[in-house]
This record gives sequence, C-alpha cells and structure tokens, in this order.
Amino acid sequence: MGEKRVLVAMSGGVDSSAAALLLQRQGYVCDGAMLKLLPGDESKCCSAEAAEDARRAAARLGMRFFVFNETERFRREVMDRFAAEYGAGRTPNPCIDCNRCLKFGALLDRALVLGYDYLATGHYARVGYDEAACRWLLLRGRDRKKDQSYVLYQLTQRQLAHLLLPVGEYDKSAVRALAREGGLLNADKADSQDICFVPDGDYAGFLQRSGVTLTPGDFVDEAGTVLGRHRGLPCYTIGQGKGLGVSLGRHVYVLDKDPAANTVTLGDNERLFRTRLTARAVNWISGEAPAAPIRCTAKTRYSQADTPAAASPLPDGRLQVDFDQPQRAITPGQAVVLYDGDIVLGGGTIE
Repeated sequence: MGEKRVLVAMSGGVDSSAAALLLQRQGYVCDGAMLKLLPGDESKCCSAEAAEDARRAAARLGMRFFVFNETERFRREVMDRFAAEYGAGRTPNPCIDCNRCLKFGALLDRALVLGYDYLATGHYARVGYDEAACRWLLLRGRDRKKDQSYVLYQLTQRQLAHLLLPVGEYDKSAVRALAREGGLLNADKADSQDICFVPDGDYAGFLQRSGVTLTPGDFVDEAGTVLGRHRGLPCYTIGQGKGLGVSLGRHVYVLDKDPAANTVTLGDNERLFRTRLTARAVNWISGEAPAAPIRCTAKTRYSQADTPAAASPLPDGRLQVDFDQPQRAITPGQAVVLYDGDIVLGGGTIE
C-alpha cells in the first residue's frame, strides 16, 4: 500500500494506545497527538498525568508525540454550548459536540495540513466502504457493549475517507491483552466515565460558574397544580426521579420543562413514554437524505438498545422518527441515531 502516515489521537488511555500499536502492526507509520482542551490541570482527559501516559505509550512505540492547544475552541464550541443548552432547558451531549468540532474537526484538519493520510482514534466503531454506492460507511464496533458509534453519527464522507478506527474490530478484553503484550504501561488503566469538564458531576456548580442563572420555580402536575418548588430548570432532566425534593406519597418523575413558565412538570413513569420525535441539525452519513421514509432502528440515548422505527426526512431538513413501541424519556438536546443493521445512517438533535 506504500507508506501511509497516521496521526493517532491519544488520551493516555488504553484504547488509543492500542490503536497505535495495531496500526503499526498493519504497516502504518504513526505519530501521536493529544488535544489540550482545558487550561491548567482541570481535566482528567488532558491533564499532565494523562499527557504523560500518552507520551510514554508513544515513546514505547517509537512514535513522535505532539500536544495541540485547542482550549479556546473547546470552550467556545463545547463548554459554552453545553451551558447555553442547559440554560434553555435542554440536555445536551457534549461528547458529540467535541467529536464534531475538535477530534474530527480541528484535529483532522491539522493532520491533513501536516501531511498525514489519516487520523486514528480509539473509538469502538468501524469504517467500511460500499463499493457499489462508492460511499464510506460508519459501522458499529464488534463489541456491542462498548460500541461508540452513537457519538460519531455526525461524521461525513470526507472525514470517514481519512479515518481509521482499529480497536472497533476487538472487544475490550482483547484490546487490554494486546496492550499488555505490546508492553504498554496503561494496559490496565481504568476507563474515564465523567464529562471531562465536570469531573465531579456537579452540573449546577459548573453552570453557575458559566453564568447560567438558576431561577427557582414551581413543580407542577400535568393539570398545572403546584406541587412544590424547584431549584432551577438546568438542575433537572426528562425522566429524572431522584433528588427532586418533593414528597407526594408516590414516586414521580420529570415529564417536561417549560422555560417560558419556568416550571417542571412531574408525573407517573408511564407518562414518560412517547412514540414520535422530531430532530434538527440532521446529518446523513451518505451525504444525502433519503427521498422517502425508511425503515430502520433508532435509539435516543447512548446506553440504550436501538429499536424498530420509521424515519421520515422533513421538507425543512429536519427529521421525524416514529417508533414501533413507545420510548421512555425522549429528551430534547440529546441525539437520535439511526441504524440499518450495523450501518449508522445518521442522526440529529432531538427537539
């Protein structure tokens, strides 16, 4: 294939380090890079410790290692948007924004400018190619438990043409075994779980530091009867049943949030189920929307299983999804992602 150069996005974790090891074994010439997303040492994902773990893995593999500062873009495109969306009563997914703007935006652009043929990451997903349609495909990872295709639905044909996802062919235990065999010191490093800029899970504190005002208001039922007081809309999400601070003699859940009235509607679990949603900011990975409604499977949260649905492109570019079975807690701001078997068709942001 000739000498192909790859820039591997490294976080200091085992997955991205194993990705570099696998690509070297496939004959690629690799260098490593980390994005510095937060100033100082505020984040686990790009802390001095994480950078050192990545640097040591790169050194073990004989690779050069770079750190690129993208703190301003990350704050503007991810953190500020996260705060604004929560302030507007929605529940965003910042990992999707980070992938779109930073990893497969800024870092991929930089890799191509520097003369690399590909960018690689440690995501559990796969890239394929449809010879008949002459189109790149995004596929689920082989390990369904670790599959991360949900957060990659915004990838484009251009990006997929320059993307390698080697660990998507393996399960997590095999990736750790490969790393141990390759002498990588982070082979048994624990996975990161938190949103990187809210590592303590204190969403309300982060939002207040970001200038979002938490305005107390009323908890109401579906008839509008006041049930109590809430601490501010950003403190709650659709489907939440804990930490509400109201005692009604039965377990209730957040059914809706109304920014105009500053109310949070509470009710029974069965009232959380819906069969239809609309989505905006839709991306079709093929590059074009279907000409007519399609049958597919879809899911509205990263951790849930996809379920049969009909997806209908709307004339204004939005998307309507009708599920065969009611879905619990469909949440504005989250993503709906569409699948045809293992192929990711695309998705959008739930309205």
